[in-house]
Amino acid sequence: MKPMKTLTRNWASSGITSSPVPLCISRRSLQIGPRRYASGPSGVRQPTAEVTSAAEIASARTYCLDLLRKYDTPSSLLLPYIPSHARDAYVALRAFNIDVARTADTTSTPTIGMMRLQFHRDAIAKSLAGTPPKQPIALMIAQAADDLQARTGGRSNFSRNWFTRIVDTREKYLSNPPYPNIAALESYGENTYSTLLYLTLQALPMASVTADHIASHIGKAIGISTVLRGLPLIAFPGPANSHSNQGALGGDVGASRRGAVLLPLDVMAEAGVREEDVLRNGAEAQGLRDAVFAVATRANDHLITARQLLATIRAGGEADHEFEHKDEEEHVHLPSIGRVETPAQEVERAFGVYMPALATQMWLDRLQQHDFDVFSAKLRVTDWKLPFKAYWAYSRRKF
Repeated sequence: MKPMKTLTRNWASSGITSSPVPLCISRRSLQIGPRRYASGPSGVRQPTAEVTSAAEIASARTYCLDLLRKYDTPSSLLLPYIPSHARDAYVALRAFNIDVARTADTTSTPTIGMMRLQFHRDAIAKSLAGTPPKQPIALMIAQAADDLQARTGGRSNFSRNWFTRIVDTREKYLSNPPYPNIAALESYGENTYSTLLYLTLQALPMASVTADHIASHIGKAIGISTVLRGLPLIAFPGPANSHSNQGALGGDVGASRRGAVLLPLDVMAEAGVREEDVLRNGAEAQGLRDAVFAVATRANDHLITARQLLATIRAGGEADHEFEHKDEEEHVHLPSIGRVETPAQEVERAFGVYMPALATQMWLDRLQQHDFDVFSAKLRVTDWKLPFKAYWAYSRRKF
């Protein structure tokens, strides 16, 4: 019998510089720069209230909440840990993520999928300009943008570039092209789930490179876990509209109904995994569990790094590695809250946004318990312990 594998940091290949800390489970500088604001044709953002009634906003809120309950149970369960003033924004952003992710699952061809994604780009532009289309998610995003500007006296707004980045990345992977290496998979996580966390931080509002750095690692872990969880759904795609009720961890089924194995090609080659073998034999394919273990280890690395960063900053220290995206325009922040905070105060206020790390860690733990059999049906349901563990984690500020 082969020994059980344990998820620990893969220091030789991770490229994440920090002190090695094993996961205890069995088995396997603020920069100042200009901030752009979305605006209408006149250059002044038109308040959504001028074009949208309170009843429409209430209906849109209900629609988005229902979308979370149906397609993203973990995000729905973690809503109470977001500050009350930012919950509408959180719901709007998560609903947007669901709608964009499901584009691949609800369209029959990549061409139709691209048309649908262009609608999302146009809707975001109009929503951030204060003239949203009469579509629930667009109305909620516009309402959240109005509220954010009102709370900050116009000092902060959502980054249109970050919304566009999410849509563009979904479009890039609409036809399920392979990830050439694990770095490409990390880039996918950064451009989707990390970016979603950046937008959620903006809603607090939070303008902090330190907070963004932690969110980047968490988002990469979520993105990598998403691909692992979605592997069976993409290898053996069902009919359209069969998207799993697991939100970020539900898997993103491509617009093409042809099966594909979306593990990084370099990992597959090292583990001796052949796509045709997986499509023929599923979980019994040679080397598949080893490949899944290698990819899961990278996701786990990012969660370990995020926890270490959080602990270091709380202790008054500095990160032992640079945030690789710190020089990107969107991460060059203006103060958005009218007061100066220490990095420790910033991450404390941002902690609720980091809670999806808990759901991701729980899923990786369960994957390990099932010997990295990613085809196990038990991995495609929400862990019933999440509400209880979330309360414990938030109370102790640990994920």
